[in-house]
Amino acid sequence: MLEINFRRAQFLISAPTLHQCPPELGNEVAFAGRSNAGKSSAINTLTANGKLARTSKTPGRTQLINFFSLGQPELRLVDLPGYGFAKVPKKVKEEWQRHLSDYLYERRSLRGLVLVMDIRHPLQEFDTLLINWAVERELPVHLLLTKADKLKSGAMKNTVLAARKHMKDAGVEDLVSVQHFSALKKVGVDVLEERLTEWLQREPEKAPEAEPQEPNLPDEGP
Repeated sequence: MLEINFRRAQFLISAPTLHQCPPELGNEVAFAGRSNAGKSSAINTLTANGKLARTSKTPGRTQLINFFSLGQPELRLVDLPGYGFAKVPKKVKEEWQRHLSDYLYERRSLRGLVLVMDIRHPLQEFDTLLINWAVERELPVHLLLTKADKLKSGAMKNTVLAARKHMKDAGVEDLVSVQHFSALKKVGVDVLEERLTEWLQREPEKAPEAEPQEPNLPDEGP
């Protein structure tokens, strides 16, 4: 069994478009989420490197697809551009959301999607859209409910249970898993590591004969 040390993560490359991404060799797992969900903090906590993924007080600042190698270039973590709340021109937002769509739709080395959500505001419209698209492609999704330290224990557990029930009621519990996470308290790191290791160890899959329909990313406004 392949052993993965997430502490060995190193910056590999930033790509503004799909065509400038690294070759589709090996396996990679992508992190996506709203701009204020704590995505970069989650990556930095996972890798024990507070400077690996950019964090900013200005949501939506990072507009590139950022790749990090895990000891070897064939194993990668991918930090996708955040969506929503970005104080940028509408044309710029549409452009980088198009690149996000291209990556999720066409990237064949993608083995799973970590969808980062603030535990206080889970499963908003765009989150649900990404989940539905991933399920259509049969791509596993791990819902990472961050900032769990912001809720009391009872409220936190109820939110996780409610998200799991929602997935079960939708009939997608086999593809979509849920956990709580706190970058501040270092809670949930072991669970996240286990899920990512499972995905990154998978054999590369053959491209499907028929492509799934490309997700139509909604305009979230200014």
